Amino acid sequence: MTQLKELPLTAIQFYATAPYPCSYLPNKMARSQVATPSHLIHADIYNELLNAGFRRSGLYTYRPYCDNCRACIATRILVNQFIPSRSQGRAWKKHSGLQAFVLNLGYQEEHYQLYQHYQNARHAGGEMDNDDQDQYMQFLLQSRVNSRIVEFRDGPHDSHPGRLRMVSMIDILEQGISSVYTFFDTSEHAASYGTFSILWQIAQAKELNLPYLYLGYYIQESEKMSYKVNYQPMEGLIDDHWQALSGS
Repeated sequence: MTQLKELPLTAIQFYATAPYPCSYLPNKMARSQVATPSHLIHADIYNELLNAGFRRSGLYTYRPYCDNCRACIATRILVNQFIPSRSQGRAWKKHSGLQAFVLNLGYQEEHYQLYQHYQNARHAGGEMDNDDQDQYMQFLLQSRVNSRIVEFRDGPHDSHPGRLRMVSMIDILEQGISSVYTFFDTSEHAASYGTFSILWQIAQAKELNLPYLYLGYYIQESEKMSYKVNYQPMEGLIDDHWQALSGS
């Protein structure tokens, strides 16, 4: 009998969604190409899909499939060649006291409360700013690949765990780490938690001898998505080929 891991990528079927308002570019309509069935998308197949520009949200695996728009570019950082910029180096030093704890997927009320505060502060009026507990769990706590929660805390005080500052969801795959989602304490306006999380993931990929950190989609015209090109050297999937992406 053929083992599940031996099933070829051709066992996966794809469909295009109906148009919906774009989350990143105003007055634009978007569509997605979705890979199904989800129960066949284990780590090996997901790794292939990731290299073809797909991402996952829970058990939902998709990539942009928009009519007359190619603004979304899948990205990956070449971790062994990465050199931090001066501002990235400052962020690493500023938050070097944070302690990272790698956990299995599972619900924690403390994580969910931080997630809600982050969404209300950063995405008020958007699709996720009022996610309930079930939506949160479907989005971040369902996976068929090797996924982990990484929580970042201040150093311990009087033997008690330090304050939770940030949570990152990551997938650890054959060719790299895929950064799924990060949310953090927005009350410190001078903090650079998001930058520190990416630098931490780069360091982990190096430690695991993985060549890439997959960082999701770069969109030059979107302030929320254009920052990704600041991590160099970076490759973007353009015309189905991974090639250098400088953003200039």
